[in-house]
Amino acid sequence: MAVIDIRRSHSSNLKATKAAVEKVAKAIGEEYGVDHHWDGNDLHFDRSGIKGCISVAKDSLHVRCELGFLMSAMKPLIEREIERKLDEHIV
Repeated sequence: MAVIDIRRSHSSNLKATKAAVEKVAKAIGEEYGVDHHWDGNDLHFDRSGIKGCISVAKDSLHVRCELGFLMSAMKPLIEREIERKLDEHIV
């Protein structure tokens, strides 16, 4: 199993950052069939072959994904897409 682990600082407030994370999660969910739900400041997501969590703090966020065997081969592509979405939506 491959793991993607990304940490980012941000300059927005917690509410705005959670809203941006929600927007990205909805877009990814529609495009790739990924389900998600919030538990406090943690957004949990999963679909066949991938599960993970985005933890939002007042000045940072942490993305952690576990990839199943078949998705492990796509780790660089998935990691780049996560980084791109973060660059677009998280300040």
